[in-house]
Amino acid sequence: MRRVWTALLAPLLLASTALARPAYAPETLDYYFRLEWQVVESSRGPVLEGFVYNKSNLGTDRMMLRIDELGATGTVVGSKTTWVMGGVPANNRTWFQTHVPQAAKYRVEIVAFDWTSRGGAGM
Repeated sequence: MRRVWTALLAPLLLASTALARPAYAPETLDYYFRLEWQVVESSRGPVLEGFVYNKSNLGTDRMMLRIDELGATGTVVGSKTTWVMGGVPANNRTWFQTHVPQAAKYRVEIVAFDWTSRGGAGM
């Protein structure tokens, strides 16, 4: 019986980690964050680079971005995730960059992050 449950649950667990979806409504995130990015060419192909601006009084850690590669008609033809290294301090910004496949357009969204405390005693 244990093997049956393992066989049934394993694909569900793998699918849940493979499909990164935002845990927050984009309108909510727009209140706290702003993304500014561009695609530049490098010797190894296109690189998506930019800043995540944190407009809140709390820092963040473990921020993950999803980058959708869009075709000419606006449909998603590929997707990848990347981490914002070092978190984003309160009322500040952090740089990110990642190599991306060639695409007509891109869409960048925050899909996960953890708030960090303000610091100080007892926090």
